[in-house]
Amino acid sequence: MDWSAVTAEDLVDALREVDWSTPPRPAPEFFSRFTVPRSYSKWTSRLKCNLYYYRTNYFILIMFILGMGFLWKPVAILAAFMTGLSIAFLNDSFAVTFNEKVTRTVRQFSPHLAAKMRPPITPVLRGRPSSKRSIHICGRPRWVFVLFFSAVSCMLWLTSCSLLTVLWALLIALFATVLHASFRTPNLKARLNTFREEFRAVWRNYSEL
Repeated sequence: MDWSAVTAEDLVDALREVDWSTPPRPAPEFFSRFTVPRSYSKWTSRLKCNLYYYRTNYFILIMFILGMGFLWKPVAILAAFMTGLSIAFLNDSFAVTFNEKVTRTVRQFSPHLAAKMRPPITPVLRGRPSSKRSIHICGRPRWVFVLFFSAVSCMLWLTSCSLLTVLWALLIALFATVLHASFRTPNLKARLNTFREEFRAVWRNYSEL
């Protein structure tokens, strides 16, 4: 996989569409080997490769650093959780899985209400379902939940008076993520056998265009 040909926009779209339910990579592998990239092109390729391959590890790392920054402020911890949830809703796989689990749980108590929470029927064009289907959560467009949880998290941040603290914690978390992704030598075996197939599966529709 030539990561130098993958743009930042392609990487963001892939992270949005890929399945995030996979468990994080083991800690010995995550902290196994670090080297300095030989050139700028090598650094950008390594950065994009590691951000995609260790996506779950980096998400946990960022949430851990944010949690440590607000260890004695429960309201700020709740705000960080709401912020993380609103960001997680931007991922297609997480949003669909969350909707299915909530609908399945509601169906056990109220089948009529669960029927109303179903997403609208995907339009069919020329005998094939539309490829650009919108994601719905509990019968509502995804952006409604993203805006709602974002607004609640902002209110909690203002209530906890920890905006400066969250900025420092977020900067430290992002710096640690970029630092690790820059110097962590990509796992050659995993790169060739595992995440390449995952990336191809995400982009299988684009190859047909």
